[in-house]
Amino acid sequence: MLATSLAIIAALLLVTLVLLQRLRRAKQQLAQHRALLDALPEGLLLVNRDGRIDAHNAAAARLLGHPSTTLQGTPLQRWLAADGKQPLLDASRVPAAAHGHAVVLTQATSVHDDPVAAVERFKRSQYFACIGTWDWSIDSDTLYWSEAIYGMFGFKVGEVTPSYELFCSCIHPDDREQVRAGELRCIETGHNHDEEYRVIWPDGSIHWLRETGNVVTDANGRPIRMMGVVRDISEEKASVSQLKKIARHDPLTGLPNRLLLEEFLTQALARARSNATRVALVFIDLNGFKQINDNHGHAVGDQVLVSTAQRLLQSLREADMVARLGGDEFVVVIEGLTRSKSPHDEAQMISEKILQPLSQPLSLGNASHQVGASLGIALYPEHGPNIDSLIHIADQAMYAAKRSGNNQYCLGMATTGEPSLVSPAP
Repeated sequence: MLATSLAIIAALLLVTLVLLQRLRRAKQQLAQHRALLDALPEGLLLVNRDGRIDAHNAAAARLLGHPSTTLQGTPLQRWLAADGKQPLLDASRVPAAAHGHAVVLTQATSVHDDPVAAVERFKRSQYFACIGTWDWSIDSDTLYWSEAIYGMFGFKVGEVTPSYELFCSCIHPDDREQVRAGELRCIETGHNHDEEYRVIWPDGSIHWLRETGNVVTDANGRPIRMMGVVRDISEEKASVSQLKKIARHDPLTGLPNRLLLEEFLTQALARARSNATRVALVFIDLNGFKQINDNHGHAVGDQVLVSTAQRLLQSLREADMVARLGGDEFVVVIEGLTRSKSPHDEAQMISEKILQPLSQPLSLGNASHQVGASLGIALYPEHGPNIDSLIHIADQAMYAAKRSGNNQYCLGMATTGEPSLVSPAP
């Protein structure tokens, strides 16, 4: 009997222990759930069938403007009354099992705007983004421009009446055919219209635009209108042009660099082959430049290089090219020379034209600097059929001239690469 009683007591103690453990875990889980609910940015309300709040999280009290108030047991309608004191909220109702319903509160993300203000903002955004909208009735001259487009064509708003004829007259003559062909292709195929073209403003200045659009069809699929946008890309074109110039020009003197020199020389040789003319390639190395650079500084040395570039440009024809390879090395390309003159006579005339201005003293600030030059000359077709052969021979001839003294030139020799003529400057 005693053993039975002890067994019952032990069983009750075990059950009690299990129940206490489950209760402890339930409290822990409840606390975790409460913490999760309070961490949510959305407000959560549990509302009974009488419309009163049975439970809520911290976000709900905060969004309703009462972060330190307990909402439990109060009517929900009291906190949502339209008295102008509550912040603008979006409320979503969710059915709750065995209860009334749940309400999810979030901060309102949109505010109904004044239509007039919205239109004004749209116009300003088009203006500052340099984008405008257009609408053209294909079968007529009727054309709509948004306000931003007037300025892209050099007009004030309302100064002209937009029309397709006016549009065409503003396009650069060299681009009109391209634009018209693009529009016809869009109308015929339905493919997007995308063209870049130049427009001429009333003041004569030229600006770049990019136009995109597509067709609008009627119920039978017949194109009746084209609509799209146009954007001013003048600054983009100028930036691209500047980058191309930087890539092909020497930053100090502004002269073409090796890349542009080779492009020009390739074209010059092609023209010479077609016209049976001669091309002269002249390598120029300055003498005494290092001493000036070392004794007077790089700023004075840079001025010497800039002045040398200017003297070369002034002594040659506009069609000739003067390039700088780097340091104190310059290259001149002279094309369109007749083949009737002997190579020696041609080289002498070229050297006189170049050495005479370069041998004159340079006045920089309060000082005068004497800079000489050494010239190596290669001729097409006598010294080679391509760029590589001409550059090699002109380079070797220039070093031979440098070994011969100041202000000397050497004409290359096609067979040996040795100079065939060394002559002092006149």
